Amino acid sequence: TYSHSIIANKDNSLAIGLTASGISHRLNNNRSFTSIVFHKRANRHIPGFAYFFNGFATVSLLLCATKTSGAAAYQHRAMSSHLTSRSDGLVTVSPRDEEVQTATIVICHGLGDSAEGFVDVAEHLSSRMPHIKFILPTAPTQPVTMNMGMAMPSWYDITGLDERSNENCVGIEKSRDTILDLLQKENDRGIPFERMALAGFSQGAALSLFTGLQIDAEKKLAGILVLSGYLPAAKKFALTSGMEDVPVLHCHGTMDPMVQFAMAEKSQAALVEKGLKNYELKSFPIQHTVSPSEIDEAKTFFGTILPRNEGTLYIKVKDPAEMSVKELKAAISRAGLGRQALGLMEKREFVKLLQDHRSNK
Repeated sequence: TYSHSIIANKDNSLAIGLTASGISHRLNNNRSFTSIVFHKRANRHIPGFAYFFNGFATVSLLLCATKTSGAAAYQHRAMSSHLTSRSDGLVTVSPRDEEVQTATIVICHGLGDSAEGFVDVAEHLSSRMPHIKFILPTAPTQPVTMNMGMAMPSWYDITGLDERSNENCVGIEKSRDTILDLLQKENDRGIPFERMALAGFSQGAALSLFTGLQIDAEKKLAGILVLSGYLPAAKKFALTSGMEDVPVLHCHGTMDPMVQFAMAEKSQAALVEKGLKNYELKSFPIQHTVSPSEIDEAKTFFGTILPRNEGTLYIKVKDPAEMSVKELKAAISRAGLGRQALGLMEKREFVKLLQDHRSNK
């Protein structure tokens, strides 16, 4: 059984190939589907997530641009411009130099996945847009009615794939509040809401639409990226006044058996009818997954709505002289100065190291 494998070309552009090491999921009707297989840094193949919907299986997004053997490899630099950190299911990919950050994007994964499924995507985007911090939350684990009540990471309950079932979405308000809290924390750090965006795949894309277009007017975002998603709970959805010109880019597969392309068209029509003026729907010859071409579209979209904005400082970093030893060590590690700090004992030495680094940037 063949499955997709995402790698990067010599010029660092993503490419999609095939590998015979995929794991096949055989269902009662003898249909066979495969998981996405992806390259991890250890240069090995790992099967992607798969979850079942009414006799079908679909896969969540697992793309990465990582080190592989041969010329077709994207190799992370010894000291990349970003730092990836993890805490209780939340992953952040942020600039090593906090002052460089001028924008934030929250990416929500699909049903049955976790933040880890998007880490390499975020790192790839970060390498092209080092001024953007990416935040990847993980949905709470809860029973999903459509999946025979099995517990899995899910932003809200899904009872079916038809439009009537899509109106339920029990739990979506709680997940919306989780995303709003992440945005607020970024704003508290100094990033304006107008310099933030939401993105998501499948159920995560639906949550992004539900959250980003109903947010308070004074917290208007720069835009929303939708990958293989749809408008959830359409009947109770109300576009916030002032959000009419928020740009939405919706990338969707024409061969998607799960969230069919017709659902994407209906979502676009429903939001336009509610007053949204800038909703672009782009089709791709793929199933329920994400292609390298869509990643390229995402880079262009983010580059348009969240340009570098050079010369503007939103994040004010703490003076090293005012830091505790613990804060100094964390800042030194973040800046990639671990080797230079070897042998240092006194606080004043750590302070000088960090001050010298910042003054020589």
